[in-house]
Amino acid sequence: QVQLVESGGGLVQAGGSLTLSCAPSGRTVSTGYMGWFRQAPGKEREFVAAILRSGLRTSYADSVKGRFTISRDNTKNTVYLQMNSLKPEDTAVYYCAADYRVRALVPVTTNDYTYWGQGTQVTVSS
Repeated sequence: QVQLVESGGGLVQAGGSLTLSCAPSGRTVSTGYMGWFRQAPGKEREFVAAILRSGLRTSYADSVKGRFTISRDNTKNTVYLQMNSLKPEDTAVYYCAADYRVRALVPVTTNDYTYWGQGTQVTVSS
């Protein structure tokens, strides 16, 4: 079974930066598109950013545009989320997601993703 493993979460002050990483463990599978979602306490899991296998197309939630950057290294089957200018409202558990399929457009809903990580906590203090 493919499992995604996230790293890089933690506590940071408002205005600070963090970089999240995610890679598959166990049975390795070539991933198509990969993405990040987040879930704050009492809220639904929401889309943050995603990237196609080629790296040529990305998509971002409006709330993070201009502050977050998603990238991937296909040689390592790893996806990254660089988060700058963090705000207290960015506090959430961040989940990595991936799928083996190839798409022309960037999928932005949870139903589009087959593989999920356990999540990593990001806390932004004011």
